[in-house]
Amino acid sequence: MAFEHLFARDDGVAGSNRDEPTDSSVSSLVSTLVPTAIIAAVFVTMFLIFRRTFRRLYAPRTYIDSLGDHRKTPAPSNGFFGWIKDFRSIKDEYILDHQSIDGYLFVRFFKLLIVICFLGCVVTWPILFPINATGGAGKEQLNLLAMGNVKNVNRYYAHALVSFVFLTMVMLIIARESFYTVNLRQAYRRSPWGASRLSSKTILFTNVPKDLTQDALFQLFPGVRHAWVASNCKELQELVDDRDATALKLEAGEIRLSRDANQNRIKTEKGKKAYKAGEGVDHFANPKDRPTHRLKFLIGKKVDTIVYGRQHLAELIPKIQAEQEKHWQGKADLVSAVFLEFVTQRAAQDAWMMMQKRKTMPNSKMSARQLGVLPQEVVWNNLRIGTAEHWIRWIAATAFISVGIIFFAIPVAFVGIISNIQYLTKTFTWLQWINDIPSVILGVVTGLLPVILLAVLMALVPIICRLMAKLAGWVTLSQVELQTQSWYFAFQVIQVFLITTCAGAATAVIQEVRDNPGAVLTLLSNNLPKASNFYINYFILFGLSSAAGTLLNIGGFVSIVLLGRILPGGTPRKIWQKLVNLSAPAWGSEFPKWVNLGVIALSYSGIAPLVLGFATVGFSLIYLAFRYNFLYCYETNIDTQGQAYQRAIRQLITGVYLSEGCLIGLFAIATGDNTAAAGPLAIECVLLAVTIVAHLCLRTALTNHEARVAYSDPVPATAQLEQGLAHGTTEKNATATDTSAPNVMPKATKIPGFLQKLINPERNSTPQLSSRLDQFYHQPQELPTDIAKRAYFNPAITSPTPVLWIVHDDMGISAREVSDTKKEVPGLEITDEQAYFNEKNKVIWDKVEEGKAREAPIWEEKIVY
Repeated sequence: MAFEHLFARDDGVAGSNRDEPTDSSVSSLVSTLVPTAIIAAVFVTMFLIFRRTFRRLYAPRTYIDSLGDHRKTPAPSNGFFGWIKDFRSIKDEYILDHQSIDGYLFVRFFKLLIVICFLGCVVTWPILFPINATGGAGKEQLNLLAMGNVKNVNRYYAHALVSFVFLTMVMLIIARESFYTVNLRQAYRRSPWGASRLSSKTILFTNVPKDLTQDALFQLFPGVRHAWVASNCKELQELVDDRDATALKLEAGEIRLSRDANQNRIKTEKGKKAYKAGEGVDHFANPKDRPTHRLKFLIGKKVDTIVYGRQHLAELIPKIQAEQEKHWQGKADLVSAVFLEFVTQRAAQDAWMMMQKRKTMPNSKMSARQLGVLPQEVVWNNLRIGTAEHWIRWIAATAFISVGIIFFAIPVAFVGIISNIQYLTKTFTWLQWINDIPSVILGVVTGLLPVILLAVLMALVPIICRLMAKLAGWVTLSQVELQTQSWYFAFQVIQVFLITTCAGAATAVIQEVRDNPGAVLTLLSNNLPKASNFYINYFILFGLSSAAGTLLNIGGFVSIVLLGRILPGGTPRKIWQKLVNLSAPAWGSEFPKWVNLGVIALSYSGIAPLVLGFATVGFSLIYLAFRYNFLYCYETNIDTQGQAYQRAIRQLITGVYLSEGCLIGLFAIATGDNTAAAGPLAIECVLLAVTIVAHLCLRTALTNHEARVAYSDPVPATAQLEQGLAHGTTEKNATATDTSAPNVMPKATKIPGFLQKLINPERNSTPQLSSRLDQFYHQPQELPTDIAKRAYFNPAITSPTPVLWIVHDDMGISAREVSDTKKEVPGLEITDEQAYFNEKNKVIWDKVEEGKAREAPIWEEKIVY
């Protein structure tokens, strides 16, 4: 698939290619396309077949009541064409309310990539295809359309000028999208629903002096409504974890006791040999089969799970309740962190901007870490980490990741070598046997196998990045995801793109370099354009297999459709969790791999524009797959408030720089043989300079624009709502609604008028977006006072004892266990309602088919902070 036969030498000498492998770029493409297309067709067919039968897997957002009416999606019409019609009629903006702004912008990102790649095809193909195809360098098949087929350097003017036009248009599109995103984020935040949320008015501060009194804290900022001071919950958390683990183990043990007895009953009724005792509740319960476990792995004491669980919970629950009360009353050790809720968004925004201007608070060491922090996203163990320690940790973590990038090049380079294994057979005679492999099989090995190996290797990287981001001291999961996104993107560009390309090119010319080391640059420049064939196949693989796999949801299909009908039903709790816990994308690992594909497409836009066509089709298929899942399947657990998308479109500019850098390198090398290449080189250098200046100006303009938009008055509806919230409060300092602006007004966004209208038109302004998108926002809702007061306490402080949910049986065992457990463990709730065993001894909960998650005994209301 990748670089095999792509680097045939062509130096103009008759017979120079006689000993070179023939160009098999089309064969490599077909070897990837055919099996990938077949697998994709099978996956899509299975999706269409099972979509209506398994709604929990393929359309859970259409019927699960725990989502709430405002977040549910109408079910698609019957029939394939009816479903397609409904799918097309729902606008992407629908995701704003029924999903999140991150979900909406993630789907929009693929539309952005499709527009850029299609525009690239329109601009580059009519000019560069004829130029390349008639270049006269003797290339064949797909390489005929690449820049490597151009022999006359005067033709490079076409590549330079087309690159200038297209990449300038790309920068304008990115600028326009950047301003649109800033305006959209503010419009979404200022909607009546956004303004009423507790989290939108709350700031997390760290590095807070422990001797700072609450009165002094309230006086630092105008408009503070409530404060939550974080406490050290390490010991309490250990107790809570022990309690929860013991409770769930007890629940599983009770269910196993009933299941084993019920299995004996079923066997006995069928005339099979099974345990059977005298009459009574334990008629079929074999004492030897009682559930047991070890207190420590392998070496611990073996105990009866039910007896031990009851005794241990009876000891733990009172101890935890007493410790929780201690924290609730503020008598526990404190950590240097505090959450401040303000009466309005405007007051919170003013306080945030004031903290960004350190000179306004010269005597304060406090650090404002995040505005709009969600309680469920807080990394509580990191709150004690001060600013200085955080940055030391961040430097160490970044150094670790950087070293990882270097050493990760070894396995990735090996993947590139596999893609060019035929070229190594010329240098190492002991590999000659590879040439005897049938061409079809060899095409799969050198084409499909490297991409699969690369995907497996890269799957480990985001896990490591996410772990290092937490160790670096970031205080919320959204910050962890954003840091993961940055590091993982660096991995993607360097390893998946640059190292793979260079390793493949170097492998292809290893024999020539060994014979003539001085010609290494020329050889690599001649072979680099043909490396695009690897990424043509890469887009095929991702466009077809990833899109089809995303639709089918392979993991869910295997666990629910296949294994779900074979394996025991587990426990009622696990059945309930499968119903309510929808799939959720991780932004830190999702965005980078798609941004990298966009970078690859841009990088080859001037060298091998055929890549843009495959990228357009691939991104279109992926867009459809993700759009379906965000409308019907996905839920969002981590809210970056659109920051992940902003970072993604900034990272996309890397493709512009790489495209310009590659062309500059190729033109510069060409000047060694013909000075006529200096003209195209000069044009490309000018483009690079213009890009750098434009990029710097864009960053400054966006920073100032975001500050000004955030500072400006909200839309009228939001202003009225905030006034009502401010005057209706009864908390301490509620009368302090003087939300004076920071001393220094944000700078104006200095953009020429004609350019301002192009990249930030009036129709995309925050007020205009607010008026157009109001239809997608649900109504504001104030949290009840008792819920709001506990919002930013560590979950260990407010965590209740789990309700145990076991399975009802007709033998009376479950009823007895419920009664005995309640007697031995005061305060513990346990029930056997709603769940039962069927004739195959499988656990059944009927409500799962109806999506009635709220009716489960263990239901807990999801609070939207």
